[in-house]
Amino acid sequence: MSERTTPSFGQRIRYICGRTLPPSMSGWVRDDLTGPGATRRYLTRFLIPIIPVLCLFLLVPGPKWMGLAMMALLYLPLIYFTVALMYVYRRHRLIKHGLDPAQADAGAKQRAETQRLEYERRHGRA
Repeated sequence: MSERTTPSFGQRIRYICGRTLPPSMSGWVRDDLTGPGATRRYLTRFLIPIIPVLCLFLLVPGPKWMGLAMMALLYLPLIYFTVALMYVYRRHRLIKHGLDPAQADAGAKQRAETQRLEYERRHGRA
């Protein structure tokens, strides 16, 4: 029987919680961390699960705006730091799975190269 190349439901949950997947799934991990939609998946995994916990502030006695304000005081910095640490997190997960951490910024390098070539084509340097 051949080894799986995509994680099962249980493996996926453990992966989201920070566990390492087997080497046979390295391609899936690389695509998950650097492929199309990686940013959306990363933000969803960090920002959505905390919402039910923050909704507990709505149970605090008083006006609803007070509970919403307390939620915002925690959620807005969470958004900021989640976005700010995205690159660090991707590199860490790639290293943890035995992959090249330089792949974390491969998309940005490709976009910069495309822009450079477009600039040179427009201004007669190509």
